[in-house]
Amino acid sequence: MAGTDENLISSLLTFINAEVSLVHEPVEAGTDLLLTGAVDSLGVVTVTQWIEDELGFEVDPTEVVLENFQTVELMVAFCRSKLGAVAEA
Repeated sequence: MAGTDENLISSLLTFINAEVSLVHEPVEAGTDLLLTGAVDSLGVVTVTQWIEDELGFEVDPTEVVLENFQTVELMVAFCRSKLGAVAEA
């Protein structure tokens, strides 16, 4: 799973830095996306849509909270938990 996490981190960072980030400095896995202003609310929606499209599961609006989307690392942990739940279903 670690390799998968690293691939997802890399893919998310590439997408966020190229398509969503509002700052000039590159976003890293532990960057607080909201506190730094790197991603605004529209950016969170864009990232959520990317996750749904790329990973094939639906993100419930109630799941779009700081605990899941504040950093790329938290997004990956959230995705891992969702993918695990999908696999178990």
